[in-house]
Amino acid sequence: MTEKTASKYLVNLEKHFANDNPVLLKSAKVFHDLDQIEYDLGLIEMDDTTACKNSWWPIISLIGGNSSAKSRFINSYLGAQQLVSGIQPSSHKFTVLLHNSQTNSATLPGTALDVDPRYPFYQISRRIEQLQKGEGNRINSYLELKTISSERLKGKLFIDSPNMSAVPTNSINSMLTKHIVENSDLILVFTDVFESASPMLDELVQLITIHQDSNKFVYLIDEPLAALNPAKTNEIITSWQRKLASMGLNTGQFIIVPNQQNSINPLSKVDFSEIDQRMANVAYDRSYRVLDSLEKNIRELEDVVIPEVKKGIALWKERVNISSLFVLCLIAVLAIFAEINIGILEFLIDPIIGPIILVILLAIMVPVHLLISKLQAKLIINKMNQRQKELHLMENLANLFEKNLTFTRMLLPVSEPAGWNKKIKARLMQLTEKTKELVQSLNDNFGSYSEQILTKDKEQTHTPYLDLSKL
Repeated sequence: MTEKTASKYLVNLEKHFANDNPVLLKSAKVFHDLDQIEYDLGLIEMDDTTACKNSWWPIISLIGGNSSAKSRFINSYLGAQQLVSGIQPSSHKFTVLLHNSQTNSATLPGTALDVDPRYPFYQISRRIEQLQKGEGNRINSYLELKTISSERLKGKLFIDSPNMSAVPTNSINSMLTKHIVENSDLILVFTDVFESASPMLDELVQLITIHQDSNKFVYLIDEPLAALNPAKTNEIITSWQRKLASMGLNTGQFIIVPNQQNSINPLSKVDFSEIDQRMANVAYDRSYRVLDSLEKNIRELEDVVIPEVKKGIALWKERVNISSLFVLCLIAVLAIFAEINIGILEFLIDPIIGPIILVILLAIMVPVHLLISKLQAKLIINKMNQRQKELHLMENLANLFEKNLTFTRMLLPVSEPAGWNKKIKARLMQLTEKTKELVQSLNDNFGSYSEQILTKDKEQTHTPYLDLSKL
């Protein structure tokens, strides 16, 4: 077994989390162990890593409707309105906002996001191309990256989605919206999005319904009257809660956006404390998401990748056996004609000539069977490459399948993929247990169960008791 070197991506992650996040540092090592297993099976290359399936940045997405509430909030909250003035309600692109220490902002094309595994839109052009032929090359029409000098962006990524009124209803925009909902740690939904009916709104409501138990949704209410009359705050929030409950949206935090009328003045202070408090938990949300993706990657190997290869092997064996049986039937038909014309049965039952004929038959059929196996394997490989694209897998299914094209495996009825054995399964089980332990250690940041038990034991030890000897 060749030892896989840690990918550059994982090495950079380990450097990044070396001091401030021991849980993610350990999870990077578990990812490497999973990479080693997939490398041994031939599913990934030397510098590949399953860790790049999901972005490790804390991700906050913003979804708005017809008004300029979202763009005004971004300008005010990030304190860089002169830098993000290009973000308008009519923008039709998904814009990733990234911190940059330089005073001048920069706008980069969507290809910058598509080729970089650190960002949440890594290799998204492949999925776009699958949905609509030729659109994968137009990634810049759907995505862009903007760098902003804002303290609130440090260590985070904001994804500003196009306002619902500006987005044409098509499969690509639907897929990108679904992508950011699934991969975000926090989603700020401006309630103006629910004020006008549209097909995109129906899709959004369905997405929120599916993920609403994940505690990632915060509904921002842009209501200037609330600032003028704070007594009406609860009334406004209750009204929106009822409205969204009628749509089937029953969970999520509601926050009234602070009055931003004076936000044009850089010196004016807007109270975003409630939103800041929610933002402060995003790093923890990201950690849980990364650990969840690690567990999903392990399950995906067992529940998706290996079964797909098994299906390919089963189909391959079935086609090869039918083809070989067809050749045998052809030989049998020729033998019957030969028996009718010249009579060869006496040769077949002859104790000396019969075995020789059988050996000759095997000498013919074995090469024919191997040739058929290789020809059918090419068809299966094409099918598996297509299946890999359909399932959006980074694992090379065809490469693991090709490992089964050995002399013995082509002749024997072996259904398990090469290398997939009890030892590999045991290693995967160990990785699953390690992942659960990392989740527990992450939970300990909020309160250790063992410490609580110890505290209770101490309290019981020091509980006053009644001395019966004094009675």
